[in-house]
Amino acid sequence: MTKNKLYPDANQNLDFAKMEEQILRFWKDQKIFDKSVEMRNFSKEIDEDYTSPVVDNCALKDHSHCRHPQNSKNEFVFYDGPPFANGLPHYGHLLTGFIKDLVARYQTMKGKKVERRFGWDTHGLPVEMETEKELSAQTGKAVSGQIAIKEFGIEKFNNACQKSVMKYAGEWEHYVTRQGRFVDFKNSYKTMDLNYMESVLWAFKELYNKGLLYEDFRVVPYSWACQTPLSNFETRMDNAYRQKTSKTVKVKFQLNAESSKKLCNKIDAKFEDKTCFMVAWTTTPWTLPSNLALAVGEKIEYALLKKDQEILILAKNLIEKFAKDLGEHEVLASLFGSDLVGLSYNPIFPYFEFLKSEKIDKNINPNHKIFTVLSGDFVSTEDGTGIVHIAPGFGEDDQLLCKANGIPTICPVDEAGKFNNLIINKTLFEIFKKDYQIAHLPNLHERQVFETNDDIIKYLKEQKLIFGNPEQILHNYPHCWRTDTPLIYKAVSSWYVKVTAFKDRMVELNQQINWIPDNIKDGQFGKWLEGARDWSITRNRFWGCPVPVWKSKSGKIKVFGSIAELEKISGQKIDNLHRPFIDQITFEENGEKFERVSDVLDCWFESGSMPYAQVHYPFENKEWFEENFPADFITEYVAQTRGWFYTLMVLSTALFDRAPFKNVICHGTILDENSQKLSKRLRNYADPLEIFSTIGSDAMRFYMISQPVMRGQELRIDKDGKAIKDTLRLSIKPLVNAFNFFCLYANADGIKAHRIEFKKDHKNILDRYILAKLKSSTEAIDGAMQKFDTVVACDEFNKFFEVLNNWYIRRNRQRFWKSEIDQDKQSAYDVLYTVLLTMTEIASPLLPFTCEYVWQGLTRQNNL
Repeated sequence: MTKNKLYPDANQNLDFAKMEEQILRFWKDQKIFDKSVEMRNFSKEIDEDYTSPVVDNCALKDHSHCRHPQNSKNEFVFYDGPPFANGLPHYGHLLTGFIKDLVARYQTMKGKKVERRFGWDTHGLPVEMETEKELSAQTGKAVSGQIAIKEFGIEKFNNACQKSVMKYAGEWEHYVTRQGRFVDFKNSYKTMDLNYMESVLWAFKELYNKGLLYEDFRVVPYSWACQTPLSNFETRMDNAYRQKTSKTVKVKFQLNAESSKKLCNKIDAKFEDKTCFMVAWTTTPWTLPSNLALAVGEKIEYALLKKDQEILILAKNLIEKFAKDLGEHEVLASLFGSDLVGLSYNPIFPYFEFLKSEKIDKNINPNHKIFTVLSGDFVSTEDGTGIVHIAPGFGEDDQLLCKANGIPTICPVDEAGKFNNLIINKTLFEIFKKDYQIAHLPNLHERQVFETNDDIIKYLKEQKLIFGNPEQILHNYPHCWRTDTPLIYKAVSSWYVKVTAFKDRMVELNQQINWIPDNIKDGQFGKWLEGARDWSITRNRFWGCPVPVWKSKSGKIKVFGSIAELEKISGQKIDNLHRPFIDQITFEENGEKFERVSDVLDCWFESGSMPYAQVHYPFENKEWFEENFPADFITEYVAQTRGWFYTLMVLSTALFDRAPFKNVICHGTILDENSQKLSKRLRNYADPLEIFSTIGSDAMRFYMISQPVMRGQELRIDKDGKAIKDTLRLSIKPLVNAFNFFCLYANADGIKAHRIEFKKDHKNILDRYILAKLKSSTEAIDGAMQKFDTVVACDEFNKFFEVLNNWYIRRNRQRFWKSEIDQDKQSAYDVLYTVLLTMTEIASPLLPFTCEYVWQGLTRQNNL
């Protein structure tokens, strides 16, 4: 500011990026964020000797209610979802950050105390995968998978994880600060912190005590690349399903002599010497060696077709579909699936025939129905042949059906997705070799399952057990969200949260939440809750919160929910809950030794525990948490309806019988201008820091929060940032231009403007109009912000400055230009001053840097 001038010089060439950096330094030097929180902390004296729209604009200058010592419930609680710190922020993170910041600023402006504690998701697969890459590069050999990591050393591996996890923390802080977010990094929580982990242990034990945890050996989505099971909802994350080419085959399962004769007698005794085959279709040939049953639909009509000297059985309505494979054939009869149930067939591989032989295991359930045709309500004729091959170790429906029929779950695949020793039992081969060409069996042992498909198909062809020709299909298939490798479904032992026991309650509590957009409530999230399944929460990994379960060899279980309990039972001081230290805790009780199960918890269980774990509940801050739970607000992108929002809902309902948050914004995803996912490899988007350093953060903020992405739709970011530049020109510069106009002429006239109240008896009709417009616009912006509707708020802001610049100022130029300084001229300056001051205050959450710049220039405070 030039000496003796009342206002800054009009700057027609303002460098917005440099201006923002000056504002950042001012906020930091003056501790504006800290003061904005302290100002609403009634136990402290308020320092009046600082000003900024952030701290000074409390309900548009009405400070009385925000300093009342009896207003004990003055907090606005907001949960900052923890990102993984092993990569740099992208546009999606920045959009989420802008929303978090503007809501917190708005609530601060309304007099609320809003603490903004940053958090870090520091455990789990993302960290372990990154560490595996780093260690493999450093050591020159693969440090990946259960065996390799154990050989490397669990302690060394976890130390490397701990070192790696925060390596981008500095960059994150730079991005977050530069985008104008007020965040408390000093007191950030980390899921690897001892206090946080103890609260997670407490949550686990609470669920166990409530009867909401159980252990089971069941089929789950499994990442063989990460060597760990995944949750069902993890297979519904962004891009989890993607195109995969799979080999398909139609396999002939030969009915045994007794069943074949029984079936043929139902048609005509003259066919009893024919060989009957059930035809089943599969997209996973690698599961065929583990086949233990076939399934049909009882009400589906099946045709018995004579082709050459064989009788083939498949769904009648699919005959035309397979006409080419059938060639010349004769339809002998049709039967319902119920007529086929109970028939037995010869296994196509010898590996598990021992299950029906007392020669091998006398403990096998004598009432089992292994290698028989079962009734399955999931069987349809939409795909395949109407007959389903059942391998209970690799299919959820398969396992449930087999369990109901006394058939055990056999899983001959190891942690790395390779066939294990169950597939090469030579003793069994000796017993059954008379029935099989053992020498021709494919070599499956220690081979990755997807690599064995061709050899399995080749063997079946040699055995003349293929109907038609193998084919390839392109279909959507679940992939690991961390490694991009195709998943398998595999039976593993895991602990489960019994979500199905309270999913109806979750549906009820969901009705209490204000969802933005509102269709998410009963749509994407509501439907997901209705179909919620029990949640597998344990992982066969290393870097995570330990499963606090100790077992004896006899199967007795002890669950611990605090460090104090563990110290008491072990007699040891515990200051680290990570592996391998926690694994070393053993104890004896009644002559039995107890050892910890080796698994760690799903990192989604940890992030879902954030509301209470971040404050070390119930060990500390018990009263505060119980008074301030649930959160007033939360936001993330829409896919978190099946991620963090969901796990928060599960644990909050199970532990507290409450919804975890009151208001939530689900913003959409951000793509490039060609609707492709943003990719560092493709370089199809501008570096956010480049935008910040050339155009500024406010332009990016205002552009994003004014778009339909705030209502769950997609947002396309052009590579050159043109849309952001347009936002600077069309939305931000109109405010600065009006400010420059005011400063230029107020300085020239030496007039000091004053804030005035709106009165209907203002002499000038233009003044009355713009003040009335100001009132309606600020009310509209305030109302929209109360509803978390930034699209409307931004639109109202734009429309107001369109009127101000192109109508009020343009038609009032003569009042500012005239030489005499009279009451009319003073009134014009007062009105324009009032308009600009009021709009910068109400719009400061939308444009924090620009509003700070204009507000300081108008009030002549803390000159930049």
